[in-house]
Amino acid sequence: MEKVLIKRLDNGADLPLPQRQTTYSAGLDLHAAVEDPVTVAPGERALIPCGFSIALPEGYEAQIRPRSGLAYKHGLTILNTPGTIDADYRGEVCILLINLGEKEFTITRGLRAAQMVIAPTPSLEISCTETLPETNRNAGGFGSTGV
Repeated sequence: MEKVLIKRLDNGADLPLPQRQTTYSAGLDLHAAVEDPVTVAPGERALIPCGFSIALPEGYEAQIRPRSGLAYKHGLTILNTPGTIDADYRGEVCILLINLGEKEFTITRGLRAAQMVIAPTPSLEISCTETLPETNRNAGGFGSTGV
């Protein structure tokens, strides 16, 4: 089994480590390590620290994704979803939130503000070619497979 190393930072010393809320959850909840509440107005974005840094095994990434309840109830989502934490990044994990809702939303210390899914990133060779193999879809793009 691969290990993911997490280093607590001073601003997150009292917060829970990323964790699954149920046995079969794919994502590990991330807690806001804000010192003071951060209010995000509709249309605004905020960079929210999580209070830890991470060392992923080679060949893995951490995807930062919205929490569905916050997205549905408040319009709070991740601006660059999913955000990617690369295996060689050692800085603080942060969440780039945007408020797409109609009301202000306040991020308080310890709020489960996002989730992190750790996924494999296979090593692939990129090769240039003059032609590509044919498929049934071929170049069909947006909306090409139906409504």
